[in-house]
Amino acid sequence: MKVDTIIEQLIIQLLLCFESMGDLMNKLKGFSRNFIDFESDIPLKIQLRDIIRNKLIRKELVDQDGKLATEYELINHFDVSRVTVRSALQMLVDEGVIVRERGRGTFLRTNHPENWVGRLIGLTETLKESGMEPGAEILEKGNTKEIDIQTKDQLETNEVWQLIRLRTSGNTPIAIERAYFPVEYQKYLEHEDLTSLAIYKHLEEHVCIYLQDAKQLISAINANKEEAKLLQVKEGDALLYLERTTYTETNKPVEFLKSVYRPDYFQYLIRLSRRN
Repeated sequence: MKVDTIIEQLIIQLLLCFESMGDLMNKLKGFSRNFIDFESDIPLKIQLRDIIRNKLIRKELVDQDGKLATEYELINHFDVSRVTVRSALQMLVDEGVIVRERGRGTFLRTNHPENWVGRLIGLTETLKESGMEPGAEILEKGNTKEIDIQTKDQLETNEVWQLIRLRTSGNTPIAIERAYFPVEYQKYLEHEDLTSLAIYKHLEEHVCIYLQDAKQLISAINANKEEAKLLQVKEGDALLYLERTTYTETNKPVEFLKSVYRPDYFQYLIRLSRRN
């Protein structure tokens, strides 16, 4: 075989190789552009809400003025319907992540993500987004009927599955969480790694239980002897106290949470407005 013929065949093979690589790159590009899993049991609007939220944290999908891509652009970008886009955006509006301005468009709120008004996330997610390293020590877990009247009223049950954790960032104790769930939730949580599990995310993505909203009370208390020892503060020091009842999309209570936090690690920003 002549040398020029061999060279010609090699060039053809190289061109075919580059063409195949181009196809592969286009497929990978499309994959990186669109993380929607159309085979998943998680509703498309939930997936899209989480994707857009994560991209907004990285200042993606918005221009230099914080204006979000249009519905039409999002439809083409994620290959979903207008109904799915509108549902996802409305959830982000309800969470306070974005705001719609008549005649101008939809904009990212300028405050830091962990301060977004009305956003329902757990402590693990909050710590990760704040650049902290979430961890936990399990103090107690399991079924119990020894609960107070308030917990019974909030969860509408006489028996619960409880999870009590000392929450940490690095090696520093920062909070004590006492979470109570309907007893049937034991099978969803008992065998998970509860030292690092983001429970809300786990329920939505792996159990298909979708959370809608929550009632939350925030106040201050003084550390008792046990709390002071666990949180490495002085007995009587001020702590931030939080109560929260979280509900599913069908308005059923799924968690009653009672937590205390070291105030040097937590602050809550509440935005007030005279507009309805």
